[in-house]
Amino acid sequence: MANIKSAKKRIKTSAKRAERNKAVRSSVKTAMKKVYAAVESSDKTAAEEALKAAVGTIEKAGSKGVYKKNNVSRKVSHLAKAVNKM
Repeated sequence: MANIKSAKKRIKTSAKRAERNKAVRSSVKTAMKKVYAAVESSDKTAAEEALKAAVGTIEKAGSKGVYKKNNVSRKVSHLAKAVNKM
């Protein structure tokens, strides 16, 4: 355990941030699964709705710094490609 006050604070803040990032990543994965599930069931309208929601979730995660810009672009691109292939 750290002895310096600032180090103790960094441990607390990094733990808080890691917990928040984990929650955001989880919500992104759930949104992506919904899109892929709709694509698997061949439901075009549901897939498009799920895509819209997923893109918003992913973009927000990117703006918060959970994902980097290219990672966000790649995820959105893969989802859009899957929906457009239908």
